[in-house]
Amino acid sequence: MTGAGGIGWTVHGDGKRIADGAVVAPDERLSWPRTIGIGMQHVIAMFGATLLVPTITGFPVTTTLLFSGIGTALFLLITRGRIPSYLGSSFAFIAPLTASAGSGPAAQLGAVMAVGIVLMLIGVAVRLIGGRVIDAVMPPVVTGAVVALIGLNLAPTAAGSFESQPLIATVTLVAILLVTVVGPGLLGRLGILVGVVIGWVFAAVIGGLDSERVSALREADWFGLPSLHGPSFDWSVIVLALPVVIVLVAENVGHVKAVSAMTGKSLDDLAGNALFADGLATTLAGAGGGSGTTTYAENIGVMAATRVYSTAAYWVAAATAVILAFSPKFGALVFTVPNGVIGGATMVLYGLIGILGVRIWMEAKVDFTDPVNLTVAAAALVAGIGNLTLTIGSVELGGIAWGSIGILVAYPIMRYLAKFRTSSNR
Repeated sequence: MTGAGGIGWTVHGDGKRIADGAVVAPDERLSWPRTIGIGMQHVIAMFGATLLVPTITGFPVTTTLLFSGIGTALFLLITRGRIPSYLGSSFAFIAPLTASAGSGPAAQLGAVMAVGIVLMLIGVAVRLIGGRVIDAVMPPVVTGAVVALIGLNLAPTAAGSFESQPLIATVTLVAILLVTVVGPGLLGRLGILVGVVIGWVFAAVIGGLDSERVSALREADWFGLPSLHGPSFDWSVIVLALPVVIVLVAENVGHVKAVSAMTGKSLDDLAGNALFADGLATTLAGAGGGSGTTTYAENIGVMAATRVYSTAAYWVAAATAVILAFSPKFGALVFTVPNGVIGGATMVLYGLIGILGVRIWMEAKVDFTDPVNLTVAAAALVAGIGNLTLTIGSVELGGIAWGSIGILVAYPIMRYLAKFRTSSNR
């Protein structure tokens, strides 16, 4: 039987085989050796994306891993072991963290904490009111626009990194595209990670690695405590990061619905718990020096391929992340990844975030012949892509903030005004 918090699982069948058409449910597991093996696959699936975020933003890799593992464990406990998920670094934080680099890491961590706290409050509201509150405040046209502009706002950053080492970036980009498109099974889902490794090896061969970082790698200890840092709170940085909440809500709710569809069991009653859990994990990460977290689509691919939705495998993945967090050598290795490799990888990653917004529109069948949907989304996208930057008092806000705030405010107003036009035409 499943114990409190989903710790304790019944063995599926004989623990060795999965019958045709069957799945290993979240409260079941295979034999421990098989469960550990699948847990390792989840670690591999989350690795590339989870480590890429601190690599780009300059956050400590081992600290991010530590809070990623802790956050995953908390998520499993709070969702009572019913939602299998790994909480890895969210790409949505890259834009505000990159834009606020000049404010210092403490202010950035304060912004991560603020996002986590707001997400926790939304989780409580959804738990009390029901999932309909999300659809009312953030319909697909709004959610899709915010997700798209967050990704596309980063395009100049990706281009700049690419231009710094164009040959290395091209090798990395081509490797990612080829592995993703023609790689079989799990390999294809690890295209980003494999491409980064290929790009790194190529850079090492041609002398493209930073000598100081390579020296730091040699000197780093194999074992040591993760570097912990405290936050400070700067309103301008917090406002810049708050739109990320919309992305995290969309990702968490989408994850819950995806797992429901794959397992055939409704999990809508746990959407609030999932949001609260991710908010708590992000808050803890910000309090200690790690990057904000989100539920990982990469791990859905592993579940779809293996038909194993057991949360036991995610406990294995969480424990593995925590163990790796105590190796400074590992963190130093990740920081040897050169700008060209990051440029090649982010050329794809940032575009994927933008396309995810378009996907939200497509799946929701958003009607862009409707002038309200068309105009508010268009204005928000241009504000984000053009990085519209205006100052109010002492607070400077960039394109992500203005685009997100603009559509959140403009959409309900324009939708309300459109009702009068409809009434007058009758």
